[in-house]
Amino acid sequence: MPSPDHLPPALSSMWRALRRAHEAEPRLLGVSFGLAMLAALPDALLALWMKLLADGVLEHRRSLVMAAAIGLGVSAVATWFLKVSSDRTQRRFRDRVAVALESHVAGLQASVSTIAHHERPEYLDRLAMLRDQVFVLDHMYMSLFSTCGWILRLGVTLALLISIHPVLALLGVFALPTVLTSTWRPGVERATEERVASANRLARHLFMMATTAPPGKEVRVTRIGERLVSERREAWERWYGPVAAARWSSALWHALAWAIFGVAYVAAVVYVSSRPSATPGQVLLVLAAGARLSGYIAATVGEIGFLRGFWLDGSRRLAWLEDYAASLLERADRPAPDRLVEGVRFEHVSFAYPGTERRVLDNVSLELRPGSVVAIVGENGAGKSTLVKLLCRLYQPDQGRILVDGTDLARIRAAEWRSRLAGAFQDFFRFEFRARHTVGLGDVHRLEDEPAVVAAVGRAGAEDVVSKLVSGLNTQLGATWPEGVEVSFGQWQKFALARGFMRDQPLVLVLDEPTAALDAETEHALFERYAAAARGDGRITILVSHRFSTVRMADLIVVLDGARVVEVGTHEELMAKGGQYAELYSIQAAAYR
Repeated sequence: MPSPDHLPPALSSMWRALRRAHEAEPRLLGVSFGLAMLAALPDALLALWMKLLADGVLEHRRSLVMAAAIGLGVSAVATWFLKVSSDRTQRRFRDRVAVALESHVAGLQASVSTIAHHERPEYLDRLAMLRDQVFVLDHMYMSLFSTCGWILRLGVTLALLISIHPVLALLGVFALPTVLTSTWRPGVERATEERVASANRLARHLFMMATTAPPGKEVRVTRIGERLVSERREAWERWYGPVAAARWSSALWHALAWAIFGVAYVAAVVYVSSRPSATPGQVLLVLAAGARLSGYIAATVGEIGFLRGFWLDGSRRLAWLEDYAASLLERADRPAPDRLVEGVRFEHVSFAYPGTERRVLDNVSLELRPGSVVAIVGENGAGKSTLVKLLCRLYQPDQGRILVDGTDLARIRAAEWRSRLAGAFQDFFRFEFRARHTVGLGDVHRLEDEPAVVAAVGRAGAEDVVSKLVSGLNTQLGATWPEGVEVSFGQWQKFALARGFMRDQPLVLVLDEPTAALDAETEHALFERYAAAARGDGRITILVSHRFSTVRMADLIVVLDGARVVEVGTHEELMAKGGQYAELYSIQAAAYR
């Protein structure tokens, strides 16, 4: 796995980004580049036509004047025509590549088999910058075409100057400091921006808290609006202070480089003008070509700065994400089983979340048999949800392993394994689609299968929610959408539960406190009905719940405390032991009397 501090080399990353565009639009890539090169030539030759025009007038050579005038006219028209054609072609190429790149980045992040990269701070900073850059990455190809065009103009202009005198080639040498500082500046500034990216993320987070609807009620009731504004300003200053300092420092060096070129340009004009053999045409060419040279260098430097700042920087992050996603697939070479024979076994599993050293699970060994309903209980922070996340391959254990029918889960292809899972979680996401799609996403291959969606709604006991919607399953959820309706938290939770029940026969069904908004009696009846059906088809049903009236129906109850498994058994066995489970059960039972 790539180190969080390591980005792939710049040139190889740039080549990979180019190859990505070529794969998406090979024909448009070639045409766009060719037109950009053609558009550069007429403009670069204007200084030559002006010299010939001056020579023709002074030498009274009518044919030379006519040739120069035609050259000027053709160059002007060709510059306009080719520029318009090039811009239109590049815009079409950019639009098509933009979709391909954004889809590629989204697909990469979605394909990563774990979610650690969404929670590890150093990865988050890198991904946050990539998300900002992906919307301008399509411009980098246009910038590359422009850079090549400006370089071609520079080459033609230098060739014209050298035709006057070889010493004028030194203008290109004196221009090198501007090129060097333009490639150096963005790297320094981007490194600083990434170093303080967490402060920028905090500033954006506080801004969203102050300006969006979900936290709106609590922001107003707690009256923390002014505090959010001041803390947002402080976070922004922590980001902007170092970034501004880096920009000022690099700008001073860049200005010095331009001063060096400016002195060299003035010296070149004086040198040519003072030569006894110099003709007016030559002086005019040096003035015109020299002036254009400074403009070409400025444009080239600007484009190189963009390439260095966005393309090389963005392409390196894109290459890193590609490598990171690929690294998690290297060992996954085994298929997922079609049915469970031996079940699932945790062997000495330990795990700590990224960025922390505290173990959430410590040396956990556990066996889950096919056809069983397993309840996991424990106080908050005991590791219940973490155990479920490891089973879903959202994280990899730090130590130990999880075996599925004797095969290490890390060796089973994540996509195949997850196709055998179903589940609902307490921290579910609100998919604001039509109700049928919000549920149908639980088995995307049957997204439009209305009988399957209706069956899932029935399993979740969500018929009452659907019946109250204005258009039933065709109702748009989410009040911010046209004709959309808002539903309560409990109704959202029922939709999430129905989504988890879309797959008819998963190998493992995970129910991680998905009914916290339902009353205890409804939850118990719902799970009792589903558990009875689950026992007959060999699946493993894992239930995480704080309600012991529901937990007691399980075939196996696992009690976690302090990151360890402290008790395992049936309800009757654990009550007879009089241990932690019996104590927790008695406390909750007394509260209901």
